Amino acid sequence: MYFPSWLSQLWRGLSRPLGSTTQPIWGSLFRSLVLSSQRRIPGENCKEFSPPNNTSACQEVTLCGWIQYRRQNVFLVLRDFHGLVQIVIPQDESPASVKKILCEAPVESVVQVSGTVISRPPGQENPKMPTGEIEIKVKTAKLLNPSKKLPFEIKDFVKKTETLRLQYRYLDLRSFQMQYNLRLRSQMVMKMREYLCNLHGFVDIETPTLFKRTPGGAKEFLVPSREPGKFYSLPQSPQQFKQLLMVGGLDRYFQVARCYRDEGSKPDRQPEFTQIDIEMSFVDQSGIQSLIEGLLQYSWPSDKDPLLVPFPSMTFAEALATYGTDKPDTRFGMKIIDISDKFRNTEIGFLQDALSKPQGTIKAMCVPEGAKYLKRRDIESIQKFAADHFNQEVLPVFLKTNRNWNSPVAKFIMEEQRLELTRLMEIQEEDVILLTAGEHKKACSLLGKLRLECADLLEMRGMVLRDTSLFSFLWVVDFPLFLPKEENPRELESTHHPFTAPHPSDIHLLYTEPEKVRSQHYDLVLNGSEIGGGSIRIHDAELQRYILATLLKEDVKLLSHLLQALEYGAPPHGGIALGLDRLICLVTGAPSIRDVIAFPKSFRGHDLMSSAPDSVPPEELKPYHIQISWPTDSESEKSSLNHPHHPKS
Repeated sequence: MYFPSWLSQLWRGLSRPLGSTTQPIWGSLFRSLVLSSQRRIPGENCKEFSPPNNTSACQEVTLCGWIQYRRQNVFLVLRDFHGLVQIVIPQDESPASVKKILCEAPVESVVQVSGTVISRPPGQENPKMPTGEIEIKVKTAKLLNPSKKLPFEIKDFVKKTETLRLQYRYLDLRSFQMQYNLRLRSQMVMKMREYLCNLHGFVDIETPTLFKRTPGGAKEFLVPSREPGKFYSLPQSPQQFKQLLMVGGLDRYFQVARCYRDEGSKPDRQPEFTQIDIEMSFVDQSGIQSLIEGLLQYSWPSDKDPLLVPFPSMTFAEALATYGTDKPDTRFGMKIIDISDKFRNTEIGFLQDALSKPQGTIKAMCVPEGAKYLKRRDIESIQKFAADHFNQEVLPVFLKTNRNWNSPVAKFIMEEQRLELTRLMEIQEEDVILLTAGEHKKACSLLGKLRLECADLLEMRGMVLRDTSLFSFLWVVDFPLFLPKEENPRELESTHHPFTAPHPSDIHLLYTEPEKVRSQHYDLVLNGSEIGGGSIRIHDAELQRYILATLLKEDVKLLSHLLQALEYGAPPHGGIALGLDRLICLVTGAPSIRDVIAFPKSFRGHDLMSSAPDSVPPEELKPYHIQISWPTDSESEKSSLNHPHHPKS
């Protein structure tokens, strides 16, 4: 008969003679249990088992945990950090105090019970519970700490608002899903450490979190110092430090790095977050990609399908033209098609107008079974979105059905064009074509947004487009080195960061047409989310100075330490950073990165549990030479409306 590892250990422990008594096995029953019958922690030896034939051999065990729930004051389910087990509450008179403790203790109280592991009676087994074939017959019990009535039940199927969950985060952490998420995160990080340190000779090095303000990139948090007018900055990443480590001869560095960005809140961002930060000397782009593929394959949870490597690769230009974004979700089709050649002789005015302009194109996307799933108001909403956000027109075209809502120009599409589109886009009955025209990048970006919006609509109405069990990795490469600034398109800013090396074939363009230079920057995309980004770095001081001062017009004095270091024999080097929070969020299927962080901030960047950020008395600000400039009444009212606890928030 098979016995799982925890039961074998229990047996060995119970069979050791310790004088005239048997030593209790504290908590050994729970330590190998799974979090639920559906989701097993990777690496645990948790398997179904048959109860022992001779249960009398399994003597006293002592368990500690929380009361999950009671049933008819006869059974109690005890929960600890790895699972559940059923407790039989004694009903006879002799242990009345035990019954009183276990029946009167509020749910979520912490108790300690001692008893015997026995088989459940035939027919009373619970196949949905990993310990569903055994139970504990209690002899003694102790109430370790009673619980007040909780603000919500510790059950994953009970819906709680995120505000309430964050306010009582220490209770929310008890849920099986949060336990699973955080334990899986820990296991993946440990496997990553093993892979990098033990298999590839990396050195784990901590870098400072008090640094100085740096040019470009995300906004940084400022930390006051006691020197008048001088501040530290919290680094948005260890970028400069890891490059300096390469100069220092530590040729393989990594760090589970805390990073900070003062950019407000977005659904998949936090003001403080964690990266798996990596840098290597004497490496090229393919070497880093190969390392990361091996790292993810090695650390991938065993309860998921194994990863297949190498991951596919796509250029930035191809991703934009095909999917309308630099982080495409490749789990489904609905690709963007250029149909400019099919409409060169069109009579449709706005299409003619678009083709007459530089970079003017006509783009189309097929929405499968759109005539069946999309309603008239959806088409109107799509057209309004295009007009409001892109100043573009979108035509819905039903080539095989007679339902051309809001598309009077459809009658101008010639039969030959209909046949060509049907062949080119493989159009089926009930499909809808979304057609737009304009400048290439703008038209692609619009259809890229609509592709995701339509996918959401189709899935909301029953169609399955994106397999939630599929993990579709993609490398996106050959980004432009620079982009025009939004506020001033005549000036340039770095696409990635100012330390990214130009593509070797394009270096000559730096001095003539810098906007055409490709970079040695690469992003790793998973299911439509960017989970990592890196580049080969500039290791030549003069090239770095030229890009900073001449092209980006940055104050090179702020980076004098780095420029000086590059002059002292800096090796060629490159690296990458994986967004750990976002990666774990996708692996676990969590709706937000806040569900894979133990103590996250709210959407507005507040800690609802401790009410941080908080005010500081003026006398405590004096050593930092800081004086508060209080907002006016109108500004205060506006701020209060934006406060997360305000009823209108």
